[in-house]
Amino acid sequence: LRERFAGTPEMVAAYLTLVAEEVRELLAGLGLASLDEAIGRVDLLRRRPGLPERAATLDLAALLDDPGVGERHFVAREAIQDPRSALGDRILDDVLETVLLGGIVEFRYDITNADRSVGARLGGAIGLEHGEGDPPGLARLRFTGSAGQSFGAFVTRGVELVLEGEANDYVGKGLGGGRIVVRPPTDDAGDPVLVGNTVLYGATGGDLFVAGRAGERFAVRNSGARAVVEGVGDHACEYMTGGTVVVLGPVGANVGAGMSGGECFLLETDADVLARVNDQLVEARRPDGAQLARLAELVREHAEVTGSRHAAELLADWDRASGRFWRLAPRGAADRGAGRERVGAAAD
Repeated sequence: LRERFAGTPEMVAAYLTLVAEEVRELLAGLGLASLDEAIGRVDLLRRRPGLPERAATLDLAALLDDPGVGERHFVAREAIQDPRSALGDRILDDVLETVLLGGIVEFRYDITNADRSVGARLGGAIGLEHGEGDPPGLARLRFTGSAGQSFGAFVTRGVELVLEGEANDYVGKGLGGGRIVVRPPTDDAGDPVLVGNTVLYGATGGDLFVAGRAGERFAVRNSGARAVVEGVGDHACEYMTGGTVVVLGPVGANVGAGMSGGECFLLETDADVLARVNDQLVEARRPDGAQLARLAELVREHAEVTGSRHAAELLADWDRASGRFWRLAPRGAADRGAGRERVGAAAD
C-alpha cells in the first residue's frame, strides 16, 4: 500500500495542519475561540439560500429555534465520563514498586463492568520508566467477574492479567507486551463468548489467550501481538500489519480484509470457511512444517494457561487436527515458504 502512495508523512502532517488553521479562521470569523464554544450556538446558524428544490422543502425550523436562555448545551459531568478507574489506581499502588525494583508479586481482585481500562495506568507507568525494555519485576494479577471496557489496555512487559469470567469490548487495546488470559468460570456450560468487539485494537506486542469466542473485528490493526481464541465474529484480522492470530473455532465473514502483514491460522470447522476470507490482499494455504511447529507451540501454550478442553482435544490428535488448519498471510508473504495448496485450488 505504501508503494501506491506518492506522498510522505510530512505531507500528511502539513495537510492536517492547514485544515486546523482553516477551522481556526472560520471560528474566529464567528467570534469563537474554540470548537467547544461553537457547541449549541444555534444563533449562529442560517439556512443556506439557493437550495435545490428538493432540499428546500425540508423544514429546519425546529433545528434553528433558539430559546436564548440558559445553557446552550449539556455542561454537567457524569460519572461514566471519568476515565479513572479506582481498581486500576489500587493495582498501581499494589504492584508498581515491585515491578520497577524487581521481584514477583501476585494479587487477586474482584472486577465488575464498571471497572474500565484496568491495567492501563500500570502499563503506562512501566512504559514511562522502561520504554520497550523489560522491567526487573513481574506482577501476576488474577481477576474474577465481568470486566468493563478496555481490560488490559496498554499493558506492557512485566504484567500478567488472568480473568476468570468475561470482558467487554477493546480487551488488550494497544497491548505492548505482557500476557492477558481470559477463561470461563468453572461452572460454565461450554462454548462461551468471553470477550467483546475490537479486541487487540492497535496492539504492538504481548500475548492474549481466550478460552472462548470473541466478537467482531478481532485483532483489528494488530501489528505485533500473538493471540489464540476459540471463535470470532465478522472482520477478524482487519487491517492487521503484524503478529500471529490463531482461531480454534468458527469465524465470521470478511476475515483478513486489508490485512498487509502478520499471519492468521484458521481451523477448518466447516467446508465454507475459506468463503469467509477476504482474498483481496491475503491468500490461504496449508501451513508447512515450520509454520505448523509454531502453531502447535501456541495451541499448547493456550491449553496450559487457559485449561481449554478444546485445545487439549486438538493436541491429543495433533497429526489429524493440524491438517485442518489454513494459514492466511499477505500474498507476497504467502509465497515465501508456505504450503502449495491454495484457496483457488481448494475452490476448484
